[in-house]
Amino acid sequence: MDREHLATTAYFDKKFNCDAIRILPGEYYISTKNKLLMTVLGSCVSACIWDKKRGVGGLNHFMLPGKASADFNKSARYGNYAMEILINHIIQLGGKREDLVAKVFGGGKVMHAFTALDIGKDNADFITNYLHNELIPILASDLGDIYPRRICFFPQTGKVMMRKLTDTYHRKIEKQEDNYFNKVNKTEIEGEIELFD
Repeated sequence: MDREHLATTAYFDKKFNCDAIRILPGEYYISTKNKLLMTVLGSCVSACIWDKKRGVGGLNHFMLPGKASADFNKSARYGNYAMEILINHIIQLGGKREDLVAKVFGGGKVMHAFTALDIGKDNADFITNYLHNELIPILASDLGDIYPRRICFFPQTGKVMMRKLTDTYHRKIEKQEDNYFNKVNKTEIEGEIELFD
């Protein structure tokens, strides 16, 4: 179990009247309880994965699809590692691989400063290919487009509520993701970086 990247931002959500965990970039969270897992995505992607029979599931939030080199620092900011730790942790808490299903979100083209790169598309392609190769069915997805999204996931039931965000919030996320992308490409991982306010 990778506790280094386990989300720790807990709060009580008044709208849903339940305990909640906010997942930031490079984090994930797994639960067997009636708990809300919430994140906000721009070009990042989240996979909501759960065991549909046993009521255990989790959500991750990653910025980059993966890294070709096998000797990179293990970080949940990369999709390949974020998916590995999410699935392994669900199995450690009693989930069965053959009963895992997924819903995937994000990959918006919100970083307009990068005309040659489409990080959102790369993330969306990565997550669909990864789950296909792992034989985990995707029950629902909302990938691509130009909008940031707020995701609310209930891992016991697999229910997801998604909302596309306004233009004002869109510009804020674009700036934050641009800063985050530049920072993670220049520095080794020495701690978590908060992307969203």
